[in-house]
Amino acid sequence: MRSPYRRRILTATKITIALLVLSFTSSIKAQGPAAPQIDVNQKLAGFDAFMEKTLKDWNAPGIGVGIVVGDKLVFAKGYGYRDYGKKLPVTSETMFTIASNTKLFTAISAGMLVEEGKLTWDRPIKESVPTIEFYNSSLNNMITLRDMLSHRTGITRHDSIWYKADYSTKDLFERLKYLEPKESPRQIFLYNNMMYAGVGYTIQLQSGKPWADFVRERILQPLNMNSTVFTIADMLKQPDVGVPYTERRDSFELYKIPYYEDQQGVAPAGAIISNIEDLSHWLIALMNNGQYNGKQVLPPKVIQSTLEPAIALPNAAAQTRGWWEILNQAYGMGRWTASYRGRLIAFHGGDLPGFHSQISYMPNEHIGVIVFVIGNHTAPLYNPISYSVYERLLGMDLTPWTDRLLDIRLKNKKAGVDARGKAGFGRVPNTKPSHDLTDYAGEYDHPAYGTLKISLKDKALRFDFHKIGLPLAHFHYDRFDSLDDEEEGKWSINFSTNPQGDIDKATVSLDEGEVTFVRRAAKLDEVTAQRIAGNYETVSGGKFQVAYRPGRGLFIVRVGAPDQILIAYKGLRFRIPEFADVLVEFVEEQGQITAMKQIDPSGEYVSKRKN
Repeated sequence: MRSPYRRRILTATKITIALLVLSFTSSIKAQGPAAPQIDVNQKLAGFDAFMEKTLKDWNAPGIGVGIVVGDKLVFAKGYGYRDYGKKLPVTSETMFTIASNTKLFTAISAGMLVEEGKLTWDRPIKESVPTIEFYNSSLNNMITLRDMLSHRTGITRHDSIWYKADYSTKDLFERLKYLEPKESPRQIFLYNNMMYAGVGYTIQLQSGKPWADFVRERILQPLNMNSTVFTIADMLKQPDVGVPYTERRDSFELYKIPYYEDQQGVAPAGAIISNIEDLSHWLIALMNNGQYNGKQVLPPKVIQSTLEPAIALPNAAAQTRGWWEILNQAYGMGRWTASYRGRLIAFHGGDLPGFHSQISYMPNEHIGVIVFVIGNHTAPLYNPISYSVYERLLGMDLTPWTDRLLDIRLKNKKAGVDARGKAGFGRVPNTKPSHDLTDYAGEYDHPAYGTLKISLKDKALRFDFHKIGLPLAHFHYDRFDSLDDEEEGKWSINFSTNPQGDIDKATVSLDEGEVTFVRRAAKLDEVTAQRIAGNYETVSGGKFQVAYRPGRGLFIVRVGAPDQILIAYKGLRFRIPEFADVLVEFVEEQGQITAMKQIDPSGEYVSKRKN
């Protein structure tokens, strides 16, 4: 799971200051000697030096590495600090948010319900869960559980719906119906955390237990993952926790950032918080056909189902950079598979502000690797560190992954600094907003993304969206931009008017497209609605009714025609959904409603009230 990547918003901060490196070998609760076919100590000769150099080159606050061979945790070591400010070392018990490595827990949980006959992998999920709704009937009749878990629904991420929002998993489940597909299902890989929220709520509907309770009872407890939790609040009750630090985007300074705590709505996609010790139990079960400590904890058929390729990905690194070590990636359910230098590898990354992780294993070699990284600028490291472990244990020549990626990181950091120095290009000088600033203030709604609030403070506009709030400055015409915040990024909001000349929409670039928020309609006063309700007659004698339906609103009711809803606008003026340039206005004379006027570009048409 990643925080949303808006075109003008979040960028990771990066680079290199000399960092005192502390290598800490923690006590390991080993479950037996290392597998005899691999002498781990011999194979990992030089690994500590590699890690210390990597820590320094990348300006990394702290990294944790765990290795499982067969059914044993054979290596667990920390490099750098779990709390950079207090210089506390990373250990095998340091708690980290594992973010999207949560997804496999959700996929396996769903698979348990498949085993029980409460869900199916490949029939439309709506057959099992009638309350789930997608954008249209075609998707309702097609989308399966496997589609949702393999990111092949054709629907893009829409991460800004849940990011820094208080929505529950149920709320996100109910918003799936507003997500318009960009592609046909099963044609392209489009990562989507919202679908995992949907599956998480499906697990609750089909099992009768909230997702977290199901995962705890069916997976964590049987695997003795006793330290693993689902919230930052519960994590902070433990003595050994990671603290999020990252690098300033325009310098090499490391600074502390807040924990990301608003993941409960999208918890099935990324809420689990764990450590090397606990996750070694998870890897042991995955690598041993679902068995742990002699007990069958995970269903073997479900493990196999999650490994089966569901959708292929292009060999992008090979084709664009000439890196051919990792080939033929495919996504199963909750994890990727690929060929790494001829060996099958299953893996997944996890990313939330400040914390990044990868859990991977080679099924045929029975080797698994856990990597935790603190710092957004060091997020790419979990891949090369994992690869280095596999190459060393398997006696391969070492690939210069960290050097390759460091070159990219430093070039991108410089490019970001240069780009920000050119911000504001294209601004049209000497323009003014079309309205007084007070006219922009209000609440603008979108059915999936929620509410964008615009307020006026100290003679300047401000926007608030979920828990993100920044001041806005006039850019040109009806466009207003925020400052470029280190953590929240830069936002640009373009306002537009309705045919009556009123500010009624705010458009923002979010996720993979533009999202338009519509000014919230005025509230319909029940007393006013009852005064308006009655019988009316056109100039040619046609009769119709304006009916008030409590809880639903006012409707124009004509014989032989669909009822027409009226949307409160201003006072006795109403709008209709179909045409923005049409107004319906009721005429009041001496305290009585006497007529209804329909006003459109062609003129004004009056119907008299008859009672």
